[in-house]
Amino acid sequence: GRPLRPATAASSVQAHPLLWRANQLGGGGLPTVSTGFAALDAQLPGGGWPHRVLTELLLPHPGVGEMRLLAPALAAISTGEADAAAAVLPMHRPARDPAQGRCVMLFDPPAALAAWVLGQLGVDLRQVLVVHGREGARGAVVLRRLLPSADLLWAMEQALRSGHVGAVLAWPPDRLRADAVRRLQLAAAQHDGPVFLFRDIRSRLEASPAPLRLALHAQGPGRLSVHLLKRRGPALLRPLSIELPSVLPPPMQPMPMPMPGLRPRYAPVVSAQPALGKAGSARSA
Repeated sequence: GRPLRPATAASSVQAHPLLWRANQLGGGGLPTVSTGFAALDAQLPGGGWPHRVLTELLLPHPGVGEMRLLAPALAAISTGEADAAAAVLPMHRPARDPAQGRCVMLFDPPAALAAWVLGQLGVDLRQVLVVHGREGARGAVVLRRLLPSADLLWAMEQALRSGHVGAVLAWPPDRLRADAVRRLQLAAAQHDGPVFLFRDIRSRLEASPAPLRLALHAQGPGRLSVHLLKRRGPALLRPLSIELPSVLPPPMQPMPMPMPGLRPRYAPVVSAQPALGKAGSARSA
């Protein structure tokens, strides 16, 4: 047929949430939940963590600050604040009560969760559910070799399709097959909430159906380097530097390094030992 005129093409891009220009961020019509970091929201399609798609977070090792990065969004979902914000938009108005929080499911986290840390970051612990994979029956040994953690992936698909979960976080096996990732992406398309898949940084060289991929690296105490590897929009050449929320009390927080050539202004410490010595000498005299 005839090519679209510029005005028609522009209206088509605005009308469909899965269409976007190459020099602009896409996904403006899809629901999102704010990351809690303005600099990151400004670089993500839709202005936050997207719903109904798979988001891959690539790490050199667990514990670089990934949970603190997700904490503001998880807190909003578990307490119902995310639904209350979505209720303002008629097209995204949830059918459930916005004041009621939603479940946050974690599949096979690499370590035990520090509940007091999540609580301090605002997550409602009553809404947190942890699922661990189990060894299957004897007849499932061949299946586990073909698809590691098959029971866990099946449970994730059921949770995503259930409609009763707010956010899903999963740590799949290192050698995750591409067809398994595609199945999770199809299941995520039916889920009204964000889905996070934590994978090894080496998988950045592999193709993935996930529309959003980020590489995370620790950047000193309390800071995280976030490199957007894939998004619906133009490439972001420079990684973002995100200041993470602190979970330590002020006396235990790391001291900032002084600038070169500047003396740190500390209060002088006055020792009482010489005065005690003089008094002791006077008594002995």
